[in-house]
Amino acid sequence: MPSFDVHQHLWPEELIATLANRREMPRIRGSMLELAEGRFEVDLEAHRLDRRLEQLDRDGVDVAIVSLPPTMGWESARELAVAFHEGIERLAGESRGRLRAFACGECRPGYAGACVSGRRLIAGVAGLASELADAGQALFIHPGPPEPVPTDAPPWWTAVVDYTAQMQAAFAWWINQGPEAAPGVPVVFAILGGGAPFQLERLRGRGGPEAQSLLDTNVFLDTASYGHRALELCLSTYGVRALLYGSDVPVVDPRPTLQALIGFGDAVKDVVMTENPTALFG
Repeated sequence: MPSFDVHQHLWPEELIATLANRREMPRIRGSMLELAEGRFEVDLEAHRLDRRLEQLDRDGVDVAIVSLPPTMGWESARELAVAFHEGIERLAGESRGRLRAFACGECRPGYAGACVSGRRLIAGVAGLASELADAGQALFIHPGPPEPVPTDAPPWWTAVVDYTAQMQAAFAWWINQGPEAAPGVPVVFAILGGGAPFQLERLRGRGGPEAQSLLDTNVFLDTASYGHRALELCLSTYGVRALLYGSDVPVVDPRPTLQALIGFGDAVKDVVMTENPTALFG
């Protein structure tokens, strides 16, 4: 069975060209990605197919599932989604099975599923979920564009505070009503659902469901950006069944998360990287 990384991002040439030609944000100017929340230096070489395949080999990953994150604003700028789909289908073919993709907010043949923001999930995905269930695909929940940052906020504020808050809200919504609103669809929450297991005792104390009741739902958490402490809590709360290895490449270095996962032993690593995602994505 192949090993998987279920949370990577890759910009095909078609998308980069579209971003470079845009007048409005999001856009690329030289090596700078300009978003509503700020300007960020990007390494466009990290999005070359050969570079990505080399990194997969280095990390012992057979298949990466890539997506265009909703933080890029494609939920309101659909030309970005069109360019991503066109380019990523080409790259997936050239990768000879090493790359698969989540589509941007829609069910498309040949994809692993659809990626939406946490806010989109809360706003309602019943129609999309029904299509994904019929197609045997999954729903990937990822942070979307952030709220304006406080005055003098540090550079890490959006990633650490805003994105995790979005994911916690999405995970709480799903606990409350998502499984009934979208039955039969596997749901993968990025970045451990914003650290969702940390909130379960408080949830129970305020009248929410028991943690055990969540184990029977078709919900998975990807490990992107977390280490031993967070993973240990997730394993003790949900067991190994609910975790999928995700890295958030190239946004962050995957090696700390990968080494933390390896530290739990081969049996855990094999379930999280191989058995769980193979059962989910085939």
